[in-house]
Amino acid sequence: MQIKLYNTLTRQKEVFKPIRAGEASVYTCGPTVYDYTTIGNFRSYVFADLLRRVLMFNGLNVTHVVNITDVGHLVGDGNMGEDKLEKGAAKLGKTAWEIADMFTEIYKQELDKMNILRPTVWPRATDHIEEQITFIKELTERGYTYQISDGIYFDTSKQPDYGKLAKLDIEGLKEGARVEKNEEKKNPTDFALWKFSPTDKKRDMEWESPWGVGFPGWHIECSAMGVKYLGDHFDIHTGGIDFIPLHHTNELAQNEARFDSPVVNIWMHGDFISVDGRRIGKSEGNAITVSELEGKGFTPLAYRYLLLGTHYRQKSNFTEESLQAASSAYQNLVGKLAAMKLEAMEHADVGTISASELEKFKSAINDDLNVPQGLAILWEMLSASAISSADKYATAIKFDEVLGLRLEEAVKAEMERHNDIPEEVTKLAEEREVARAENDWTRADELRAQINNLGYFIEDGDDGPRLGKSL
Repeated sequence: MQIKLYNTLTRQKEVFKPIRAGEASVYTCGPTVYDYTTIGNFRSYVFADLLRRVLMFNGLNVTHVVNITDVGHLVGDGNMGEDKLEKGAAKLGKTAWEIADMFTEIYKQELDKMNILRPTVWPRATDHIEEQITFIKELTERGYTYQISDGIYFDTSKQPDYGKLAKLDIEGLKEGARVEKNEEKKNPTDFALWKFSPTDKKRDMEWESPWGVGFPGWHIECSAMGVKYLGDHFDIHTGGIDFIPLHHTNELAQNEARFDSPVVNIWMHGDFISVDGRRIGKSEGNAITVSELEGKGFTPLAYRYLLLGTHYRQKSNFTEESLQAASSAYQNLVGKLAAMKLEAMEHADVGTISASELEKFKSAINDDLNVPQGLAILWEMLSASAISSADKYATAIKFDEVLGLRLEEAVKAEMERHNDIPEEVTKLAEEREVARAENDWTRADELRAQINNLGYFIEDGDDGPRLGKSL
């Protein structure tokens, strides 16, 4: 079955044709580790994780590179200003190196909480300064760079098709629209490859180079590390849509300037998630983290479930109400599967994966990662009377190879909790059944609320109520 992916460069879905048979090479822009990673960032990482899982689901061996930007690129992603890592370090009274290590470790822990597969290769920018310098040297030898007082710049006028990824109107572009104004630059779109350290102070992070002591610009690191680990021609590059007009446009430009041919076949970008309709940001006061969601009693997998409900190329909006709904839906899903597992065990039925349901699911996810449709197929299957509980369970666990909801693990925990319901909760459930039988719905609702307040849930079904501990 063919996989179709939307290519930002061509603005259309394309049949994915791996460069090397049976393999897929993917590069994902990772975090700049100067602060906590927000739930907005994690939407991009879940999208990349879903891509990887879909490719693997189709039998491909995936090499996935995710970089760690531990060299602080500049505030506003422009060419001037205060370094993000230096700024973060000063704020917390630590060095830039300490800040980078601390937030890298937190990022890794939260990836695991979100059940995002760890990358095949996880390169740090500070470990690849030599490769970045080599890349800039080759661009210089090819005549694509020039030097001004604050660094080495890429001359975008040397590329007639510069800006093709973002379809930039170069002639109508005013300086300051994308990057901060610099009177010394030849063209408004030119960008820094290497920045010189200030002469009046020493930075935490700086290196010797053929052009003087300094540090690399933002865009060069991804080009250098992508080529090092995936070669000068690889399959897919992912990131958020905010990377299209600047970071990925410049990355593509320097790649093709060095190699005279496309380095990346397909560029893929995920759209934003907002919070209560507003962009996520420190200035907005809504830069929520995964750990903060946990502090409010939500499992990170409930947030993952929420993200699965919107296609990666569509805008999404986060509210506490939407997360609560996602949490309930996830809890309901686990509960249904646990009941099916118990039924299968009672009948000693190990179950088999439904070929017809698997084909429908695969058709959905192979259509530009239509995971929301795949999730709908899962729910429809669970209601199908023609499929046994054992087969439903086996098929759902197969689907979870893509969904990444840790369903098998959650079902096991649910079954263990189901077998350990306190007598107090059991009695409340029994009282509720009496109230329902007497059509005393007010009393029944009060008893349900008491059960919920004790950390348990009760779900009514055709075969009677099901009692369990809330996830």
